[in-house]
Amino acid sequence: MAIIDTAPPEKTLFGHPTGLTWLFTTEMWERFSYYGMRVLLPIYLTGYLLLPGHAEHVIGYHTMKHFLEGIRGPLGVQPLESMIYSLYTGFVYFTPLIGGYLADRFFGRRYTVVIGGILMAIGHFMMAFENYFFFALLFLILGNGGFKPNISSQVGGLYKPGDQRIDRAYSIFYVGINLGAFLGQEFAGNIGEGLAWKYGFGSAGVAMLIGTITYLFAMRQLPNDRPSRKQVVTAAVPRTPLTGKDWWAVVLLCLFFIPCTMFWATYEQSGNTIELWTRDLVDRSVGNLFTISVTTLQSVNPVMIFTFTAGVVALWSWQERRGKEPSIINKMTIGCALIALSYLLLAGVQYLAGPTGKVYWVWAIVYFGILTVGELYFSPVGLSLYAKAAPRQLGSLMMAVFLATSFPGNLLAGYIGSYWDGMDKVRFFLMIAAIIGATAPIIWLFNIPIRRIVNTASDASVVVPEAPYPAPPA
Repeated sequence: MAIIDTAPPEKTLFGHPTGLTWLFTTEMWERFSYYGMRVLLPIYLTGYLLLPGHAEHVIGYHTMKHFLEGIRGPLGVQPLESMIYSLYTGFVYFTPLIGGYLADRFFGRRYTVVIGGILMAIGHFMMAFENYFFFALLFLILGNGGFKPNISSQVGGLYKPGDQRIDRAYSIFYVGINLGAFLGQEFAGNIGEGLAWKYGFGSAGVAMLIGTITYLFAMRQLPNDRPSRKQVVTAAVPRTPLTGKDWWAVVLLCLFFIPCTMFWATYEQSGNTIELWTRDLVDRSVGNLFTISVTTLQSVNPVMIFTFTAGVVALWSWQERRGKEPSIINKMTIGCALIALSYLLLAGVQYLAGPTGKVYWVWAIVYFGILTVGELYFSPVGLSLYAKAAPRQLGSLMMAVFLATSFPGNLLAGYIGSYWDGMDKVRFFLMIAAIIGATAPIIWLFNIPIRRIVNTASDASVVVPEAPYPAPPA
């Protein structure tokens, strides 16, 4: 059946579809809420909620503690915090699998995003009431499942297959993520750390409401979830079955899930044990002028993301013109190597400082600098990979697969982080470096098969509207 192209001329801003600007802004506010709450979580749990006199009043506390001690053994305050933190950050990236499936099959991406935004706003406001802490986390986890995969996959939907702007689009989108992360950590984090926890969590809820309202205004600028009747010659739109190549792409992207998990198991220490390291083992004083807050040091990473992104994208463009731009897999391999280097640096400076000595705050900045470049070579490139290589019928679901690598990654990060209090810090950092260092060559081995499926997808000459649900195998 012939497809009639009735699409109007593309409206662009700075060389990209205007829809990218709306998605950028929406994601910025959502990330404000997520990171503003997350940066408070370790110090809120270890410095307040899990202490005697508070923990007993949290509904479900004893049940949760008993469950986690069945996995890890007896848990003090810091190990318990690490396990709770990892459960939250892990399930935040598991529920997108469900949200992506529901959007592809039933509700469409746009309406699923709106529902997810509302649930997350409710969860953030519930965080202000300590008794309902675990219920608040549940709302945040479910809401993120509807929001995250469907807004990320809509970025790819703004571009036709083979459009070379898509890599840069995801890098630009990643700036929005990290601009929101900076604002959230700097404002909500410092409000919560300096004034009262409930005000920090409440500001995250306000940001989520702003993001949801922004998205409602943006919906007309975004791709339709379903083809309209005007796009086809007949009224019925057939389900497009997955081909053998499509199924091979799905299998390969699912296998790639495993090494991606190890990236997040090491990277996510930056928001958990590294936050405790900066609180306890970093000299944060700037002469006799002032002391840098823990949340401000955490906001260095997102600041560097949107500072360094332009330079990294320019480097890739320069390499492309000379035919030397690294492949997607090579970029992700470089990213893993840089994460390993960042933890080797921490092991070195902590060794020189001694077991309980304090490290000058400048070294924390250097660590975040190396970590940031590694992240830029891995995370936005991974989003682009799954957008390029996934069958169009499974766009949201396969985007959710990549996002879901953070689920086991964060669970493993929390388990590893639970040894922070009882382990020599130099050995701890060397352990993290060894894990991610061993992952880099495994990712590199995916070069040839990944290149083949990406090239096959880019060579598609006919654009078929996405089906609202995945088709069964032929």
